[in-house]
Amino acid sequence: MLPITRKAKIKDIIQEEKSVTVAKLTSLFQVTEETIRRDLKQLEEEGVLTRTYGGAYIPDGVQNDINIQLREHIHVDGKKRIAAQCAQFISNGDSIFLDASTTSLYIAQQIQEQRLTVVTNSIKIINVLMDSPQVHLVVIGGGISSSSMSALGRNAEVNMKSYFFDIAFISCRSVSIQHGLTDSNEQQAEVRRIAAERANKVYLAADYTKFDRTSFASICDLDQIHTIITDQRLDETWHEVTSTKGISLYECE
Repeated sequence: MLPITRKAKIKDIIQEEKSVTVAKLTSLFQVTEETIRRDLKQLEEEGVLTRTYGGAYIPDGVQNDINIQLREHIHVDGKKRIAAQCAQFISNGDSIFLDASTTSLYIAQQIQEQRLTVVTNSIKIINVLMDSPQVHLVVIGGGISSSSMSALGRNAEVNMKSYFFDIAFISCRSVSIQHGLTDSNEQQAEVRRIAAERANKVYLAADYTKFDRTSFASICDLDQIHTIITDQRLDETWHEVTSTKGISLYECE
């Protein structure tokens, strides 16, 4: 296959799927990883995609559901700052929900020694906390999504309704003043919606790239959020809105 033809096919794949790994493209086209990385670099220079460790993605689009293997390498420093701040809100004895976001994964790494009940639908968080003797780990069952490494679907939603939480830590694909929290995946949005409904306090942990955007499926309105934790200073409109709605805002710059 000619390089120009291969790049055109890669462009079609990423425009449809929104993210793709180097490993998948290497297997699909039967070429070396070096060749695929060179193709992705050229497509990035053309403005088609954004490269990250292990693959590439398109940051825009209302149904843009980026593979978790790639999300783990996007805005890592900011997400870790957010997670460190979130951990400050957690006390021994709390019952908390952690969603299947990479930010929640970093929160889990911060709380391994605390005496807590942690409910999650994230396989990666289960792996982090399963050997923590003081953590009572409750696993939400359901169909496993390989792209998010989480349990989703009707069984997960029914299972979620068995529990209540002191704090729910949720993220989202997008958040806007007009439309609130939205997600690219309907099933993920529903799990987060139920978590928000069944928590005494709802903390939105979202890096700065999520703001002033709207995705496909609604999670909840801003009125349901008690605290927002992000990694850069938001514009004054957000300061005014959060103040008016009584939402605490932490900017972990």
